[in-house]
Amino acid sequence: MSLWEEFDFEARIVEILRDHAGRDHHMGPAFLSPYQIAIEFARRHPLDYQRLEQQGFSMGGEGAGARNSLPQYIGKELSSRRLATIEGGFLSSCHMEDLFLSFEGQRIQSSLTRSGFDLSLFRVRPGQ
Repeated sequence: MSLWEEFDFEARIVEILRDHAGRDHHMGPAFLSPYQIAIEFARRHPLDYQRLEQQGFSMGGEGAGARNSLPQYIGKELSSRRLATIEGGFLSSCHMEDLFLSFEGQRIQSSLTRSGFDLSLFRVRPGQ
């Protein structure tokens, strides 16, 4: 069984994206970054997050020294799976210096902002 199936990522991520879609907006539901999705996953499923950490999938971030991270895994899987209910996009890294998120009282600095790579974003497809 794959990690994706074992932790029921698709259903859990769709639920997270729906819960954070925001009010009806003419531009559609809000996008979340893989970091935001991972943080919410960890908040909702702390025991599963602990198991993932033990398997090497921490929250990561700049300076964390993690080769693989949960946000990286989520972003990669969502990008490659092309799910019918989730669409992706990018936030350009142009003129972006830093992006910080909070997790369990810590500030996590995105490892992508100064890498030259754009930041992937995901949302529930409008009407889903």
